[in-house]
Amino acid sequence: MIDISDIRKGIMSNIVAIVTDSCASIPEALISELNIHQVAYYIHRGQEVLRDLVTIQRDEFLRWLPSARTLPTTASPGPGDYLTVYESLERQGVKEVVSLHMTSKGSGAFQAAKAAQSIAQESLPGLRIEVIDTLNVSLCQGWMVIEAARSALRGQSLETICAQVRRLIPITHMFQTADTLKYLYMGGRIGQATHLLGSLLNIKPLIGMEDGEIVALGKARSTQRIYQMMVERIERAVGRMGKIKVAFVHAGAPDEIMKLKSLVESRLECVESLVAELSPALAVHSGPGTTGLCYFPIHD
Repeated sequence: MIDISDIRKGIMSNIVAIVTDSCASIPEALISELNIHQVAYYIHRGQEVLRDLVTIQRDEFLRWLPSARTLPTTASPGPGDYLTVYESLERQGVKEVVSLHMTSKGSGAFQAAKAAQSIAQESLPGLRIEVIDTLNVSLCQGWMVIEAARSALRGQSLETICAQVRRLIPITHMFQTADTLKYLYMGGRIGQATHLLGSLLNIKPLIGMEDGEIVALGKARSTQRIYQMMVERIERAVGRMGKIKVAFVHAGAPDEIMKLKSLVESRLECVESLVAELSPALAVHSGPGTTGLCYFPIHD
């Protein structure tokens, strides 16, 4: 068994280090267990500059958000933030890094990490860095990070890990609903789903992500029907009782997300399931009450 403390001390420098950003919303226990290195997004609330999951936590932020007169803005980490992490890993003896980031169509994180990679090629010639645009967000991005980190701890090569992530990109899917799309709209993150806005009085939206952009997938008059639509879409992709790995994701809706979890687990074989809460930097755009899932199929 690999001793994670040895990895942190840099003793096992042959292990590929996995870097991501806080919008992956990975549960803290897994971040620690899998030795994932996470870089925090920025949240600008008036004159305050907050660091996602560092100086602002989920509960506090979601209690405040509904009362906000002006929606906070978010910003991806800059090249210097990523370079600091890469430099720290190099000092620990790490030789190879895979850096995984939110869709470049919704954030500047990928571009910032690429800029840091370019600087590191000159200043850290002994460190090899591969930067990947996941074209996803939330626990879809998070699943890629988790699976990459597990492969790294098993001693897989950088090339193998990158190939694994790239296989996951087109088959990892997000389905999400919310009490309102106003947060996505106000934050400029609604993508191709703008046509839903005018009809959402008592209508629940079903949104997803295709080719790195948020898209409208449907609507219904009840959350339960939206949940059924999510399951139906997964069943069409993998079959009834098909095998999946799934993360149930919410923003301040722990009771509601368990309803979705129960429905999915009754109709699909969940090889692994997680329950996670969106980071504040994502909750800014989805709003309190958001529920959804991120999954990918498992083939024997």
